[in-house]
Amino acid sequence: MNRERAVIIGAGMGGLSAAISLAREGYAVTVLERAPCAGGKMREVEVGDARIDAGPTVLTMRWVFDALFESAGARLDDYVAQRKLPILARHAWSGGAQLDLFADEAASADAIGVFAGAAEARGYLNFCHEARRMYETLREPFLTASKPNPLTLTSRVGLARLGELFAIRPFDTMWKALGVHFRDQRLRQLFGRYATYCGSSPFDAPATLMLIAHVEQDGVWIVEGGMQRLAEALKACAEKLGVTFRFTADVCQIEAKAGRVSGVRLRDGERIEANAVVCNADPGALAAGLFGDDAKQSVSTSNAKRSLSAVTWAGQAKTRGFPLVRHNVFFSDDYAAEFQALERSLPSDPTIYICAQDREDHGVANGPERLLVLANAPAHGDARPFTAAELDACETNMFNRLQRCGLELAPSAMVRTTPTDFNALFPATGGALYGRATHGWAASFQRPGSRTKIPGLYLAGGGVHPGAGVPMAALSGQQAAQSILADRASTRRSRPAAVTPGGTSTHSAMTNSTA
Repeated sequence: MNRERAVIIGAGMGGLSAAISLAREGYAVTVLERAPCAGGKMREVEVGDARIDAGPTVLTMRWVFDALFESAGARLDDYVAQRKLPILARHAWSGGAQLDLFADEAASADAIGVFAGAAEARGYLNFCHEARRMYETLREPFLTASKPNPLTLTSRVGLARLGELFAIRPFDTMWKALGVHFRDQRLRQLFGRYATYCGSSPFDAPATLMLIAHVEQDGVWIVEGGMQRLAEALKACAEKLGVTFRFTADVCQIEAKAGRVSGVRLRDGERIEANAVVCNADPGALAAGLFGDDAKQSVSTSNAKRSLSAVTWAGQAKTRGFPLVRHNVFFSDDYAAEFQALERSLPSDPTIYICAQDREDHGVANGPERLLVLANAPAHGDARPFTAAELDACETNMFNRLQRCGLELAPSAMVRTTPTDFNALFPATGGALYGRATHGWAASFQRPGSRTKIPGLYLAGGGVHPGAGVPMAALSGQQAAQSILADRASTRRSRPAAVTPGGTSTHSAMTNSTA
């Protein structure tokens, strides 16, 4: 049987999802990954004898992966174990103030009432209602659908629900909208942080991003053994469908013939033919010519503002003073000043996130524990690397912030990753971890979709629609596969049918032989 051949560049969430989606439809799929393992930004580092999550640390929107595995005749639970966390995160401020958010909405409201008063607890419940409504309005017509524009989104929602579309508040900033719900600036700061989940500033991001709070409220799972196990599970599922994986395979060129993709070429000179190519890399890598001249014009370039990068420290440390749980956030004293500084430099008082990988809700650890420590940073790792002095100052400021919140760290070994390092891992990004920043009402519509200007070349990953994050990148891979299948069907329908002397249409014969 003459099977359609697809090559996928990159074994991140988008590439893995596309591989499964195409293989189940009968495509012969080869995944080429220049790293030694699957995962992309879902990566781990080894520090001594410890393996530490150094990318995403939580699984949300689990239904995306449940549906993906079910479509392949499998079950996610048969491949990887997960546990739902009762405490979403522990938050801290200078002077010892602490607040936990829980998976149970009522428990969070009670905690907020104790922390900031009954009015703020009511504000929280109203906020949750609005975030839930935003999510429900956009899930089908935006998140799980192909790239819309304002007109197609309006059409998908329908005139009868037009009021719901305006209720997502696309023209208000997130910071402004949060002021309606919360007078306590600490709570405004806490819920504004959800904008950073897609690398954006709450002072510039649309209020629509409040839906991320509902996504988290709907469930946060930890993956047994670390997030890398999820990537390995997707790879194993794909292999059962016949997908071929080749690691340390560096694609340097996407080739086209007669205006259509024809295959890819590896840096060692090997050429692999394909009817379709899915590029699970940042769209900027195509525009920068990193995949050759044929692909350079396949995406529109713009002056889109990059999302945030980060400076991270992964390793083992002894901790004292603050009762860490799995996910912890230590807030700066002046959030506006922090984001103003992030326009150009590393802030002197950064907000710090810590994933304590060996903890759950009891807040107890014996001896050194595995930690991922993260501070936001501007994404100019390809243009102006931070100096050693700047990075050392950043580390000092990180320790100072933690101490002001009551936590002391005594690291035994730490691996530091900077925007320049992230740019080396994910070229042409400057270290941006979430594609373009989601600033302004139109930003979500300006992300590239799965199709490019070259027939047969498609995009997937956190830099394309529907956006950044583990489940969103997986959805982008499924949308790339859906575009390939739709374009294939369209091409077959439009192909002229040549009739043989016996009256048989060669179009019909081809359709029957390759279906």
